[in-house]
Amino acid sequence: MTNPVEFNPKVSGLPNQTPAPQSSHCTTEQASGQSFAEILDLKFSKHAQNRLQARQIILDDEGLARLAAAVDKVEKRGGQESLVLMDDLAFIVNVPERMVVTAMDAKKRGEGVFTQIDSVVLADSE
Repeated sequence: MTNPVEFNPKVSGLPNQTPAPQSSHCTTEQASGQSFAEILDLKFSKHAQNRLQARQIILDDEGLARLAAAVDKVEKRGGQESLVLMDDLAFIVNVPERMVVTAMDAKKRGEGVFTQIDSVVLADSE
């Protein structure tokens, strides 16, 4: 089984972390050496990365693209701290920094109360 979250160390901010081997269906590394998240200008906090790994949430290229498109939408409307809903996943994003602060799935959302956000955006599928 591959590691559920795969990031380029320069994107993750963890300089000593070795990237996990890539699965054949996930192409997060492009020929240029940049990760797909980097190309989409998305960053993930260490906390968000830990949540993704602990909850075995896998974001493939399509998921990253949907998340980035949702951030683009809310950025145009002036959102600062947004809840992005995508299928059964929820992400809190610092919009100006394009930083995913945390991630959760339907099973691990606690009481289902989200505070300190100013907007909600749906990450629609293409």
